[in-house]
Amino acid sequence: MLTSRQVFFNHVAQTSETPLALEIEKAEGIYLYEAGGKKYIDLISGISVSNIGHRHPKVIAAVKEQLDKYMHLMVYGEYVQNPQTMLAAALTNVLPAQLSSVYFVNSGTEAIEGAMKLSKRFTGRSEIISFKNAYHGSTQGSLSIMGSEEFKNAYRPLLPDTRLLHFNSAEDLDQITERTACVIVETIQGEAGAIVPENDFLIKLRQRCTEAGALLVADEIQCGFGRTGSLFAFEQYNFIPDILCLAKGMGGGMPVGAFISSKEIMDSFTHNPVLGHITTFGGHPVCCAAALATLQVLIDEKLAESVPAKEKLFRSLLQHPQIRSVKGKGLLLALEFESYEQNKRIIDKCIAAGVITDWFLFNSHSMRIAPPLTITGEEIRFACGIILESISA
Repeated sequence: MLTSRQVFFNHVAQTSETPLALEIEKAEGIYLYEAGGKKYIDLISGISVSNIGHRHPKVIAAVKEQLDKYMHLMVYGEYVQNPQTMLAAALTNVLPAQLSSVYFVNSGTEAIEGAMKLSKRFTGRSEIISFKNAYHGSTQGSLSIMGSEEFKNAYRPLLPDTRLLHFNSAEDLDQITERTACVIVETIQGEAGAIVPENDFLIKLRQRCTEAGALLVADEIQCGFGRTGSLFAFEQYNFIPDILCLAKGMGGGMPVGAFISSKEIMDSFTHNPVLGHITTFGGHPVCCAAALATLQVLIDEKLAESVPAKEKLFRSLLQHPQIRSVKGKGLLLALEFESYEQNKRIIDKCIAAGVITDWFLFNSHSMRIAPPLTITGEEIRFACGIILESISA
């Protein structure tokens, strides 16, 4: 009989030649437990998913309660389902008034795909603008606006009429014109290495989109739900998007995403053609119940408010001659080293010592620090000690 590890390599599709292949049998809080009993601190939260920690009791309770009522009933938007309506109400209550209509999907890339379609449908335009080193997902449309040619070339032809600008370049904003349906921007560029906006760039972007009649789509799939010190990162940069894309940390470990806009814009999907966007499992009731519990935990436990102090502690402890810089905001940080090779050696030593971290897709010489927001000061000190020891080793 094959072991689970053998089945993994023989029958589970791989996306790299060297997967981590940790055999995790349990997760709790900020910790993962391997089959042999080894404990790991999860410093990456499953790539910014487990913002409130693994298996939060309130999420588990919400999932179990919903399982006792019903699971999938009907394709999206046909039945009134309490988990969807309660979650939509809770989200719109904590967002600006114009972000009043929620379309639930299953993942971040689906949220981006929906936002792209909605922008084209509402504006009647075709051009979609994004930014170099942006990551918005890996489905065909999202891939078309990815900011890395290396990841796109093998899959061409992709969507036509796309354009890449430079993030933080106000000069590039003149390329947004009356042909532009939307500009899609990460409030903080995640896979570029936690690059934050500078010199009111996002305010200027908002102004230019308004002037050109283009919609502004904020991708907060990685930086949302408290990760940067506010419930949504755009709140800290004084702009409001026309469409907001969410996922990852939204579901407390369950697969759920959303794109959110005004009712006027979202109603474009209701006609010419009817059923302008369809999903079977979007807004799955169990996932929505988990997401509602997650949002309530974030608010009730004031987790976003705890982030700035934890960021300050990380920055104060991560001092080493070989760390060239610490970029990012909140608990989305990037430790920059001289090379990928050096970074990889340090990451491997960290994992061997029980601290899971990794690198960024478009910034392989930087180490990702993105733990659950529930991490304590004591746990931060311990994890940073392992990182520093791994650098010195």
